[in-house]
Amino acid sequence: MNLTLRVWRQRNRLATGKFVTYKLENISESSSFLEMMDILSEQLVAGGHEGVAFDHDCREGICGSCSMTINGVPHGPQRATTACQLHMRHFYDGQTITIEPFRAHPFPVIKDLIVDRSSFDKIIQSGGFITGRTGSAIEANAIPIDKQTADYAMDAAACIGCGACVAACPNASAMLFTAAKVSHMNSLPQGKAEKDRRSLAMVTTMDGEGFGGCTNIGECEAACPKGISLNMIAQLNRDYAVAQVKNFFQPVL
Repeated sequence: MNLTLRVWRQRNRLATGKFVTYKLENISESSSFLEMMDILSEQLVAGGHEGVAFDHDCREGICGSCSMTINGVPHGPQRATTACQLHMRHFYDGQTITIEPFRAHPFPVIKDLIVDRSSFDKIIQSGGFITGRTGSAIEANAIPIDKQTADYAMDAAACIGCGACVAACPNASAMLFTAAKVSHMNSLPQGKAEKDRRSLAMVTTMDGEGFGGCTNIGECEAACPKGISLNMIAQLNRDYAVAQVKNFFQPVL
C-alpha cells in the first residue's frame, strides 16, 4: 500500500515544530504501525536526513512507550490497542495519515514524537510504599483476598502509564491514570495502611504537575488501550474525600 504521512518534526523542546509530508510506497498490510515508522526512518537516513524520533520499547502493548497521536486519536483508530500493536491493515491504500505527539502541557515535546512524561513518575513516587512484607514470595493464601477485589485490583494494575488518557482529555486531566494507580493499592489489604496518605499525596502531586480537572467527559476511557474504567475515578474521588475528612480532624502523617 502507498501512503502519505504528515509527521510532526521538532528538533527540541525549545524549537518551533511543524508537519512535514513524506511518501511511502509498498508498505505491507501486515506491518505494525511502528514497523512502518521504522521504514520511514530508514529511507530518511538513507537519503542523508535524520530519522523520526519516537518512543518504543517492548512493542507488545505492555510498556506504554509508544505514545503518538494518529489521525487525531491517541494510539490510533483501533479501540484498546497501543500504537505498537496497531497494524497497517486498518488503513487503506492512498490514505493520508497525520502523526503527532501527545498534546498536553504537562507532556512537553522533547523531540519529534517523543514527550516528557516524567510527571507521571512523580505521581507514582508520591504514592510512597506499603508496609506489607517484602522480599521472598509469601504463601499465596497467607492474605485471603476475595475474587471480586482481586479482579478489581488487577483491572487497575493493567494501566501501563502511556498517557493516552491525558492526550485524549480536553482538560489534559490525569485522573484516570492516578485513579488506576491509587485504586490498585487502596483496594488490596497490603495497601490499606497507607490508603489515606496515598490518596492525598498522589492527587496533590497530580494537581501540582499542572494536569487539568476531570469533568467526566469520558474520552480517557475511550482512548485507554487497556480499557481502564471511569469507575476507577469514582473510587479515587471517594477515597480522596474520606482522606480529606480524616486529615481535617487528625492530619495524616
